[in-house]
Amino acid sequence: MNKLIFANLLHRPVRSVISVLAVAIEVIMILSIVGVFMGMLNDQKQRTNGIGADLMLLPSNASLFNGVGGASMPIKDEEVLLKMPHVTVVSPAIQKISTSGSIEILYGIDYVSFNALKPFVFQAGGPFTGPNDAIIDDIFASRWNPATGKPYAVGDTVMIMDQPFRVSGIVEQGKGGRKLIPLETMGELMGADGKASLFYIKCDSPANDNLVIQEIHNTRGFGNNTLTTVDEWLDQMTPDKIPGFNLSLEIITGIAVIIGFLVIFQSMYTAVLERTREIGILKSMGASKTAIVSVVLRECAVLAAAGVLVGIAGTYGVRLLMVHFFPTQHFEISGVWLGQGALIAFVGSICGALYPAWMAARKDPIDALAYE
Repeated sequence: MNKLIFANLLHRPVRSVISVLAVAIEVIMILSIVGVFMGMLNDQKQRTNGIGADLMLLPSNASLFNGVGGASMPIKDEEVLLKMPHVTVVSPAIQKISTSGSIEILYGIDYVSFNALKPFVFQAGGPFTGPNDAIIDDIFASRWNPATGKPYAVGDTVMIMDQPFRVSGIVEQGKGGRKLIPLETMGELMGADGKASLFYIKCDSPANDNLVIQEIHNTRGFGNNTLTTVDEWLDQMTPDKIPGFNLSLEIITGIAVIIGFLVIFQSMYTAVLERTREIGILKSMGASKTAIVSVVLRECAVLAAAGVLVGIAGTYGVRLLMVHFFPTQHFEISGVWLGQGALIAFVGSICGALYPAWMAARKDPIDALAYE
């Protein structure tokens, strides 16, 4: 039977290859959407954690993504917060989601206080020297500068919010955004002079976080603000809490499963029609319905297994392309999702072969032998 299965697959190589590619595309679609979303999510968590703050104070209307709520808090609130017991550093910042070229969060920072949370590690250059200066991280700097045809260097021009900025410094990745500009400049570009979208707060000891939170909530003017520890914020950054993540994943997975199901169904259905006489010979030799179903499903299982392997290899190929063309975009492949993607594709393929297998098992051996 095993020889028959592989002989059948090799007899129609083009159809077999198309079936394998259909399953592979199914796997790649599932793993790629997860890889992009989870890469963005975990990269943002890592860089937020690297800022060095203990608490985050946001507007009452702020989304889970810090900057979505807009810049609505007066920067002068920094003075009130600094006078509170156990508060050592307060850093106002503006965050803006940009979709120009790729999805990223741009940072407008007060350099002195932001650096006081956790010092930058400069690889070249230094702090801002003017309102039109920008600090970039080493990952962004590794991209090719269209103007020079080389990686970004100190003194180069980088476009941020459709405005030219001079690169004043290149820092080690992991502290906030990949591109940071002066807070005042960001406020002017957004029409939010003197405003901030959040405050990063550092306490004298993590043990005093709750005391500071109570003090802020009891202070007039801050009662309706969103206040959370960075650790709590990191715990909340999960796919279930991100609007549209699970919906997007379900849609992509559904489309991928339908593609794999239809291609496998068509392949197996056509194969059964072409092998009517073969099925008749097998049944006349005593093959049971279960044996006939087994042959069709095992043939499908071989195609599905090959497609899963090609799909996993293709996903790693997609990641290599992403790293090459979009180095700032993280693409995360986890063992859990590799297993889930493979299982979804495999089960969907087997389901696509069930009706053709049942149709083959029901064929009358006499009619099958007389089939031309």
